[in-house]
Amino acid sequence: MKVYEGTILTVDAQDSLAHYLVEDGGRIVYVGDTLPEEYSSAPREQLGNRALCPAFVDTHEHLASFATFNAGLNVMHARSNKQIKEMVADFAEKCTSKILVAFGASPYSVVEGRLLSRTELDEACLEKPVFMVKYDGHACVVNSALLKLVDDKVKNLRGYHPETGEMNQETFFAVSDFITGSLSIPELIGNIQAGMDYLASRGIGMVHTVSGVGFTGNLDISLEKWMGRSAQSGFQVRVFPQSMNVKVATSRKLPRIGGCFACALDGCFGSRDAALVEPYCDSESGNGVLYYSDEAVTDFCKKANRAGLQVEMHAIGDAAFNQAVHALKAALDDFPRENHRHGIIHACLPTEEGLQICAEYGIQLPMQTSFIDWPQEPDSYLRSILGDKRAAWLNPLRTMWDKGIVVSAGSDAPCTDPDPILWMQRACNHDNPEQSLTIKEALRMCTYNGAWTTFDEDERGSLEVGKVADMCVLSKNLYEVPSSDLNEVKVEGLILGGRPYEKQRQSVAAAVLRGMLSEAKI
Repeated sequence: MKVYEGTILTVDAQDSLAHYLVEDGGRIVYVGDTLPEEYSSAPREQLGNRALCPAFVDTHEHLASFATFNAGLNVMHARSNKQIKEMVADFAEKCTSKILVAFGASPYSVVEGRLLSRTELDEACLEKPVFMVKYDGHACVVNSALLKLVDDKVKNLRGYHPETGEMNQETFFAVSDFITGSLSIPELIGNIQAGMDYLASRGIGMVHTVSGVGFTGNLDISLEKWMGRSAQSGFQVRVFPQSMNVKVATSRKLPRIGGCFACALDGCFGSRDAALVEPYCDSESGNGVLYYSDEAVTDFCKKANRAGLQVEMHAIGDAAFNQAVHALKAALDDFPRENHRHGIIHACLPTEEGLQICAEYGIQLPMQTSFIDWPQEPDSYLRSILGDKRAAWLNPLRTMWDKGIVVSAGSDAPCTDPDPILWMQRACNHDNPEQSLTIKEALRMCTYNGAWTTFDEDERGSLEVGKVADMCVLSKNLYEVPSSDLNEVKVEGLILGGRPYEKQRQSVAAAVLRGMLSEAKI
């Protein structure tokens, strides 16, 4: 038993503040302003200027990919291709992996205003294959050594550009599948364990991972399921298999399906292939790309809905958003379900009609507020391709919130750094001030709403009696910090099941075996 005394941000239905919280056996047994006599002799932790809030939830992440890239080279903060070349050359000398993985290249954050080329990658590293992933996770640049390995697999696919080395659309997905398939199981598991530790350092106690990126027999889906069930220190994982085949979920007894890759309805703004109702402002991109017909998406949603699965799909542009909304509506009209919790991931450029359908049908939105004022995809670039009117309507959080739509927060890692403080800071300081959330709403978005998204709200997401004591220690009381200064708040600790988080330490064999035998929620 332990008593926490100080500022308790409960995120209950009233967003109550409390002065005491008592944890016993991993559960919260008391929350209030006065401490009952029965707990007066229990060990006590004085929070002082710090605050306790629910553990954060990342509602959209590519855990295996994030873990892999997190173990590689991050070039996101480079400001020139010359600097990236130097980083790759230095990394190549130190890295022992057969294939070098780098992530975060953006044509919009370097002085050259373009992605580096295959020739430039060759100059940095000629002997080893190099996989340089674009910041948005929808394109890459390969060097000649990697192109030689994958050329026969990708040369007839859309998005194949061997001259520059840039691979996007279907070609990018195929190259990504090749890279992930080349990882050994021990290497992948070690990376995932390190990834969990990194998330925990950011105050994240639960991650919703979208899995299924090219392993034979979708082995990575099974691995993430086993790793989630065997995770130590109370860390929680919820797996969404990225597939349009309902059996991929049902055969693994997973209650949900969806994500990006196979479940992406369009591309992204960075590659100008997000699907738009009206054309892009330039003369080359047209309306972007819808990867599937309306009939194919509707058929998938109907089958998944009838199978009792929760469905989530990637949609960036307004045309893709409309396609997702109408497919989910058709599925629910075909087979009504009151508590389905279907969702549309990203929903960057929604339509008014689509948002109204979301409100009426209970469709939730796992958003990426890190995309707001994103250095890798600057506002000036978005205005240039979308025009002022559409750019001002991107990520309309206030409109969504006021319609009663459940909005949660995710990183889309490795596309952005999993940082809940940043999620809140961006949500409360929207580029379009009229679309900003309050701090209390932003905290709910990052905690309770995330737990609600996967039916975990009875156990987690708020600090209330009876719930699991999953809590985050913050350096300051969020409610007393000006929204402009939210980035000054630090995560000082994560408590899961009443205990301070400790790093994952199982062997590969133990983690897999324990996960295969466990019946823990996943």
